[in-house]
Amino acid sequence: MVDLLDPSSLITRMFNAEKYEEMYTYCKGLLEKTPNDMLALQNISLSLIYLKKYEESINYCNKVLEIKNSDTYALKNKIFALENLKQYEQVLELCNQVLLTNSKDTWTLNSMGLSLNELNRHQEALECYDKSLLIDPNDITALMNKAISLSHLGNYNDAIDYYDKAQMVDPKLKELPLAKSRLFEKLKMNDDAFLAAQGILNTDMKKIKDDAKENKCSVFHQFCNDEFKTFNSE
Repeated sequence: MVDLLDPSSLITRMFNAEKYEEMYTYCKGLLEKTPNDMLALQNISLSLIYLKKYEESINYCNKVLEIKNSDTYALKNKIFALENLKQYEQVLELCNQVLLTNSKDTWTLNSMGLSLNELNRHQEALECYDKSLLIDPNDITALMNKAISLSHLGNYNDAIDYYDKAQMVDPKLKELPLAKSRLFEKLKMNDDAFLAAQGILNTDMKKIKDDAKENKCSVFHQFCNDEFKTFNSE
């Protein structure tokens, strides 16, 4: 049976209810009683991140790391705060520290890749996303950001493929079709750009284009005709 008055349970409920000010005040009270309370230190830093008080959050992360310099929870909170402060070189240092403990931490690999992207080190960022995808081929963050890195490097065809893979993993992400469409436009593949913008996967584009060719009509007309048939069959 869960003790509802247990500090961990109370903090979890406040966090889930998005009561970050209340969470901060509660943790502050715990620290007044026990200054080295790890639960309070870790979660007060988390509350401050959600309150967008990043510098203050880092101060509490540092207090945790003074007690335990390899505390992953504090390291990740500090990484998140530093990302928001655009301190990307420091983020890389902390990511390397986490990866020394767990080389397969995909969250950290992706964070490292994102900071490398911000520093215009896109080729190095690709290495991080590749490592993450070896661990989890369906890692949506790694798929999307690998596509972004490839795009920055001018590898539009490969970038399109990774946007497409990301779209297969999570079809609800609205930014994927548009990102893919823009790259087709850069390649001057206007029919593909149109179909991509409609959310069509790469594998399904070929049939629509082949049908348009067979029916001697535009891809736009073929797509509209297919949509009309689908609508009427429902």
